[in-house]
Parts: sequence; C-alpha cells; structure tokens
Amino acid sequence: MHFLDQAKIYVRAGAGGPGAVSFRREKYVEYGGPDGGDGGKGGDIVFEAVTGLNTLIDFRYSQHFKAQRGHGGAGKNRTGAGGNDLVIKVPVGTQIIDDDRETQLADLTAAGQRVTLLEGGMGGRGNASYKTSTNRAPRQHQPGMPAGEMWVWLRLKLLADAGLVGLPNAGKSTFINQIANTRAKVGDYPFTTLRPQLGVVRHRNREFVLADIPGLIAGAADGAGIGDRFLGHIERCRVLIHLIDINGTDPAEALGVIEEELAAYGAGLDEKPRLIALNKIDLADRELVQAFTRELKAAGAKKVFPISGATGQGMDKLLDAVLAHLPAATVTERPEGEQEEADEKPWSPI
Repeated sequence: MHFLDQAKIYVRAGAGGPGAVSFRREKYVEYGGPDGGDGGKGGDIVFEAVTGLNTLIDFRYSQHFKAQRGHGGAGKNRTGAGGNDLVIKVPVGTQIIDDDRETQLADLTAAGQRVTLLEGGMGGRGNASYKTSTNRAPRQHQPGMPAGEMWVWLRLKLLADAGLVGLPNAGKSTFINQIANTRAKVGDYPFTTLRPQLGVVRHRNREFVLADIPGLIAGAADGAGIGDRFLGHIERCRVLIHLIDINGTDPAEALGVIEEELAAYGAGLDEKPRLIALNKIDLADRELVQAFTRELKAAGAKKVFPISGATGQGMDKLLDAVLAHLPAATVTERPEGEQEEADEKPWSPI
C-alpha cells in the first residue's frame, strides 16, 4: 500500500431542513389552523481515529465529504428527520489543520477518539410556531440554517515510542529489520528508504514501537532531500536512536549534521533523549571502533553504543537503554527459565 501522510479535503456539514407552511384540513373541525412542523437538523462532520489504518492514501481519491441535510417539516406538526452525521475514519495520530496550515483544529491520538469538526445547521421553524393571539393564520416559515464548510489538511504523525535517525545509508533499514517485525528495503546506496517504517520491537518481555524515517542530509530542515517531510513522524517519540556509519562520513561530522537538522526543525526534537549508536562494527577492527567512540564523545555524545545491524552485535545494551526511557509495558510473559536468544555481548559501550 502506498504511504501518504498529507491530504487536503473539503468538508461540508448538512444544512437544516426548511420549516413547513401547512393548515389543518379536518372534517368536523370548524376552524383550521397552522400545523406546519419544523425542519430537521443537518448532519455533523465527525472525524474518528481507528486502528488498522496507517496511511491517508484513501483521501487522494476521495476529497469531498458532505453530510446529509435535514429533511423539511410537514403538516400535522411533523418535524423533519435530522440528517445523518458523516463519520470520516482516519488513522490514529492524524492532525486536522486549517487551510492556512498554521492552525491546528484537532489531534486524534487515541483509537476511538472522535472530534466534531462542523455541526449541521438547525432546522427552520414551521408556520405553527409563528401562531399568536393576533396572528391566527401565519404563512411565514423559516428556511433551514446553512451549514459550515471548509478545506482542511490532514497530516499523519506516526505514533512511535522510539525514532531512528541518521544520514542516508547509515544502515537504518538493516537495523530495524534485525530487531523488529519489518521487511524494510535494504540497498547499498543512499535513500533506500523512501517512506517511514514502523516496527514492533520485543525485548526483555517488553515491547515498543520503533519508527524509521528516510535519511537526513545537511539542509533537510529547509527542504533538502526527502527526510524533512517525515521529521514530523518522530515528534511524538520519547527517545531517538541516532545511527552513525563507521565506514561513512567522519562520525563526528555525521553527528553534528543530524544535531543541527533536529535543532533547525524545532518542535522539541533537539530536546529529546538521544542514543548514539556506531553501526557496522562488523566491518571494522576494535581499535577503529574505540577511536571513533572517543571522537563521538569529544563531539558531545554522552554514551556511544557500538553495534552491528547486520549481525546483531551490541543490540542488547542499546535496547536496554531504549527501555530505560519508556514506561513499563510488558507483553506475554515467557515461561520461567527460558532465556532470551542472542544474549551475546562481544562489544560493550566504551
């Protein structure tokens, strides 16, 4: 399924139904009178966050949403039926933003959460409601109230506990495939990842959701490359994992590039806890790993985790550090005495 995280749609609530003009016509009733009923209320525009959706692709092909208008009133003081509400289902994590792209109207962060964006118009008054002691046969009525309408932007921000960032070709796809239930595309060229990936990681009888976004480059916060569009998907993360390729650009320089882009983007990304992981250590000797670890610490990293996304070396200590930043959330307990696999620890943070 194609991933789409932004969509512009038109929504219009239902207008109210008109009131009726009617008079009684009953046998053996000497004097009739007004009996026109009121119109029904128009339907509301309601957004609902549901599970099972992780993209806004449906809104590319259906962009106009109009709720049902209220029915008109009728004789015998019958009120018109109200219009049905239009419920628009969106993925959890969707934000509704005004057409100016500056005003946030709603943020749906929990499954089942509902927001009424536009209310339907009220039904008009029938002529029966205009009857007075001096106006015994009113013929006026009120049309239904018009409904609100507007263009809005939908923006999806994935809900993940941890986010994965780094320069292109830092090994993020291999990393997430190693520890999560994903099948991200892997290639020996930059920008292999073209859309965010979500994976569930299970470690120490606990689980968390990890988000991988396309690689960032210098100037990404200003629109360079493709990573800037997806930085919003890690705004909700509690901790960020910064992967640095030991065989790529100078690690200290790579660290600085990502730090600058996170700060330039804003939204509190530069204030989130970050775990620095020196990746692809299976392609380097121990002396080189120690040397680059010292460089990263000198460049501002508090702690460095040498790992290998391909072989799984050093993963346990990194995942332990991730869990330390997350609230307790256990999954199915393993039988007593059963040990987790891959407990090897050939490399330790230096």
